[in-house]
Amino acid sequence: MKINQRVIVFDAADVAAESAFWAGLLGGTVEDDGDWHSVAVDGEWVMGVQHAPNHVSPQWPAGEQQQQVHLDLHVDDVDEAGRHALGLGARELQAKRAPADNPDGTECFAVYASPAGHPFCLGQH
Repeated sequence: MKINQRVIVFDAADVAAESAFWAGLLGGTVEDDGDWHSVAVDGEWVMGVQHAPNHVSPQWPAGEQQQQVHLDLHVDDVDEAGRHALGLGARELQAKRAPADNPDGTECFAVYASPAGHPFCLGQH
């Protein structure tokens, strides 16, 4: 089997807010197809957001509605990337942890949630 393209798709009740958030964070653009939005970066389709009117945000790190998947985004400056994410509508779930607090001891990271509540990590080596 040959896979021709890999695309991450997030569910959201507010497709416009979720797709605008990810496009802003990744430096991309949004193509609005109604209940489906495509996020492209440098002309390449990298993410989709589909309308899910009954979407329930995951509860991080534990809860009845636990996360099932999250993104790790490796950046040059965790603090700057965090401020950028917050400015786009993210909320902080866990403040930056030093490499000594990380299980592998090589990276500092912080955890945020998108407007629809999907967790993601910003990390820096």
